[in-house]
Amino acid sequence: MTLLAWGVAWLLDRWLGDPQHWPHPVRWIGMLITLLQQRVRRVCISETELKIGGAVMWLLVVGITWIVAWGMLATANALHPWLGWCVKVWMIYTLLATRCLADCAREVEHALRYGTLEECREKLSWIVGRDTSRLQPLQIQRAVVETVAENTVDGVIAPLFFLLLGGAPLAMAYKAVNTLDSMVGYKHEKYRAIGMVSARMDDVANFIPARLSWLLFSLAAWICRHQALNALRLGWRDRCNHSSPNCAWPEATVAGALGIRLGGPNDYFGQRVEKPWIGEETRPVTVDDIPHAIRLMWVASTLALALFAVVHLLLMGERVL
Repeated sequence: MTLLAWGVAWLLDRWLGDPQHWPHPVRWIGMLITLLQQRVRRVCISETELKIGGAVMWLLVVGITWIVAWGMLATANALHPWLGWCVKVWMIYTLLATRCLADCAREVEHALRYGTLEECREKLSWIVGRDTSRLQPLQIQRAVVETVAENTVDGVIAPLFFLLLGGAPLAMAYKAVNTLDSMVGYKHEKYRAIGMVSARMDDVANFIPARLSWLLFSLAAWICRHQALNALRLGWRDRCNHSSPNCAWPEATVAGALGIRLGGPNDYFGQRVEKPWIGEETRPVTVDDIPHAIRLMWVASTLALALFAVVHLLLMGERVL
């Protein structure tokens, strides 16, 4: 029944995505983070205190998320096995973000093709943390490809990896780790102290999934008839060309697959952040690279699901149905 739940959740994400007004655990996790961050900032003043408060906040958010997810599953299973199965499917479905990521990227693509520059910048700001107010079309196109590559790890490969390791509660706890990083895990002055633990723990959590993305994206490049060997080569060569120990793995592999260059300096919260370039610029990034990146994401994500399903079968000896 486990693999059937994975497959049904995958199809639900593929067909439905994340409707805006539907209840979603990540929104609840985000509200908990906002509440706890306010409390920590009221009590903690110095940088050391903020680091300790940030660590306590991380433990509370991740711990509460795991306990609530485990409790919901246990209660549902106690009431009826099929109810438990449905709750599991719902949890896994909410953990996957493939359709949502693809839709957001296509929104920017549509604006680039048919809309205004201001519309492009606004829609890009929904999916990236950098300052988009002065970006030009070339920079916008590059940013979309980067976020599709990077978030394939955060939004699909890593949740599936933790689903394999510890079921839906552990995968939900990972989502809390990732949400903490996206909300407070920045290096500029406002979040550097309070978000230090969140940023470091997200790096730890994504260590293996990011490296798996190198192989999955390279295989996806071969299936999609892009530059698979170049993806494999540049994914390895430029794996360290980022301040994060994980982000360059998927970005460099996708850059190699498409024959473009990503990375470079960007503005975050009014501060200039110098980043090295990733990949080789055999040609400029174009708007057509966005649907190519989306297709690579879908194929790599499907390969990840297949890989973890096979590993689960080998470890558990479970039937698919």
